[in-house]
Amino acid sequence: MADQQSFAHHTKWVAGFHGFVLPALTLNFIWSIYQFIHRGFQVDGFINILTAAALVLLMFYARIFALTVQDRVIRLEERLRLEKLLPDDLKPRLSEFTREQLVGLRFASDGELPTLARKVLTDKIEDRKGVKQLIQNWRADHLRA
Repeated sequence: MADQQSFAHHTKWVAGFHGFVLPALTLNFIWSIYQFIHRGFQVDGFINILTAAALVLLMFYARIFALTVQDRVIRLEERLRLEKLLPDDLKPRLSEFTREQLVGLRFASDGELPTLARKVLTDKIEDRKGVKQLIQNWRADHLRA
């Protein structure tokens, strides 16, 4: 795991999930469809397709659920951090930050956060990618799902 993170190098790659589970379940789903087509309609083949589809959906939902919980925790952490670091004139505007903005701001260093937070609200930068691209002093986050 690299100590340095930046916008270009901050996504998390989990070898077991992205490199094995995702391709294996996708291949299983495709193979189930292939077998069903080439063997003709059989109840077993249909059940194999349903099971493979359920596993693929389960994989995606498990990932989405984990990322949603992570975003909720980040939202809480960033609101607490902003309460501590924002100047008094910006503190009443804490409720204006969206989840996407807060998730993007988590990578900003403490010194950069107040200025960047003001810019995000003033310029109405809504997406996390846009917020992340503005960060100059990156604060690494290695505890992501």
